[in-house]
Amino acid sequence: MYDKIFPPKRIVLPSGKVVLEKRTRLPLILLLLIAATVLSINFTGFSMKILVTRIDKFFDILGQMIPPDWSYFSKVWPALVATLQMSLLGSMLGAALAVPFALWASANVIRSKGVAALFKVILSLLRTLPTLVTALIATFVFGLGPTAGVVAILLFTLSYVGKLLYEQIENADMGPFEAMESLGMTRIQAFRYAILPQVLPGYLSTSLFCFEGNVRYAAILGYVGAGGVGLLIKEGTGWRDYPSVGIIILSLVVTVYLIETVSEHFRKRLI
Repeated sequence: MYDKIFPPKRIVLPSGKVVLEKRTRLPLILLLLIAATVLSINFTGFSMKILVTRIDKFFDILGQMIPPDWSYFSKVWPALVATLQMSLLGSMLGAALAVPFALWASANVIRSKGVAALFKVILSLLRTLPTLVTALIATFVFGLGPTAGVVAILLFTLSYVGKLLYEQIENADMGPFEAMESLGMTRIQAFRYAILPQVLPGYLSTSLFCFEGNVRYAAILGYVGAGGVGLLIKEGTGWRDYPSVGIIILSLVVTVYLIETVSEHFRKRLI
């Protein structure tokens, strides 16, 4: 059917031989995308009319945040520091744990294919859990407060950095590794001296990038009781205290911008 609708183009070579040009799959892909879009619109009840007629309400709320309530900053500051502490601690612990997990998931370093497959599945399962859901579960286990937020960020960082790190390890040059093994080193020692220097810049860059995102994620963890400025945002929006929400968002924007600027500077030096 596809060949009849989109027949391949016939090309005549100078020798007189006729060849068929490779068919493009672009029309089929576009049809599938259009069909998926239509089904999604019908399933979600999306209405462009509602979007256009109600978008002004968003700017109404935004207008109520301006000017922000500067006096509220004294209450925002401790929560903002707690958010940064959660992000930093969770990112550091998660990035540190990602190294052994990535090592055990690397099929070119670990002899047992079953062990490598098991740790790949573990990292994959951790990535499927949204950070907010992980934080909600952590509040039931560790109680309300920043500890639950740290655990949620730790697990996300472990899964994210671990996934990218084991892919870098599996794509590393194995020549030096095999040479060191032949000299009598263990596989862990050979990994330390032959592969780790190859993947270290990418690992550090990925960890810094993940920390940037974790600061934003930590800002909403308060919605499930994991501490930080998310709790203040929840209270402010609940009481319709938009000037207070405005100073919270402004503080977050400035903080995230500064962290991203510094992190980008160091990541460029690592590449």
